[in-house]
Amino acid sequence: MNQLDALKQFTTVVADTGDFKQLAQFQPQDATTNPSLILKAVQKPEYAPLLQDTVAQWKARPMDEVIDRLLVRFGCEILATIPGRVSTEVDARLSFDTSATVARAERIIEMYQAQGIHIDRVLIKVAATWEGIKAAEKLEQRGIHTNLTLLFSFCQAVACGQAKVQLISPFVGRIYDWYKKQAGASWDEAARSGANDPGVQSVTQIYNHYKHFGIATEVMGASFRNIGQITALAGCDLLTIAPELLAQLAASEAPLQPALNAPAARAMQLPAVQFDEAGFRYALNEDAMATEKLAEGIRSFAADAVKLEKRIQAIGSCTVAQA
Repeated sequence: MNQLDALKQFTTVVADTGDFKQLAQFQPQDATTNPSLILKAVQKPEYAPLLQDTVAQWKARPMDEVIDRLLVRFGCEILATIPGRVSTEVDARLSFDTSATVARAERIIEMYQAQGIHIDRVLIKVAATWEGIKAAEKLEQRGIHTNLTLLFSFCQAVACGQAKVQLISPFVGRIYDWYKKQAGASWDEAARSGANDPGVQSVTQIYNHYKHFGIATEVMGASFRNIGQITALAGCDLLTIAPELLAQLAASEAPLQPALNAPAARAMQLPAVQFDEAGFRYALNEDAMATEKLAEGIRSFAADAVKLEKRIQAIGSCTVAQA
């Protein structure tokens, strides 16, 4: 049995891509996208007709609507390939606006429903800012399930659990990147690999907290740099993995056992933790890595949204209207 098949025995495997033509070979349960992945996909020749068709159909509408139509079009294509759920992201430029995030999420869901997609097959991705978490809380109360992304700190995870969001996506690889960069020449790759990888340690702490306190929010490790990070989190609820790493797992016959264990987490002695807004903001501010990576991630996704808008404008005369 290869490592990918072994991993699927105790972790839900999610494909981290907008390239739905790649999905069939790996047979993931779910798929997740973001503006960067969609931008990457629409630059490929095989997706040019999909982009052109969407723009031609909706070019009279405001740009923000055209973008959402494109995201939903990709989402529907992905859902035709997988049995589970797809994550579709709200514009990162709304990351500090609770009401605008809620409105945009509701519109995306309406677009999916108009295509005959059941609400339970879509997760709305929102950045795990305080405002994003509050938006997700409102959406969950309305039956719209959410995936809180750009999650780098324990305080973000605790607040998401309090808000009863469906799923969180802690970013393993980006945490690893930050600590490696900070260490510079003193970084010891071998000593900081596997269970000692700072990104793996972050997700393990979150997973154990959730399972110990019976928090139903799903933990989906994301943003991997190597398969060692993936195998060190085997047993996590879900792992979202890029196609090139899925291929590496499929090519490996090395044995794989669960590294995370819910019964063991329930038996641990862990302190109860809660955050109000002031406590959350202070805890996040105290975590330099999380503060920097959250801000960087929002800027990056926002920049790719602008690039996507420019590509759409080059195809059709869409009206640019910012929410």
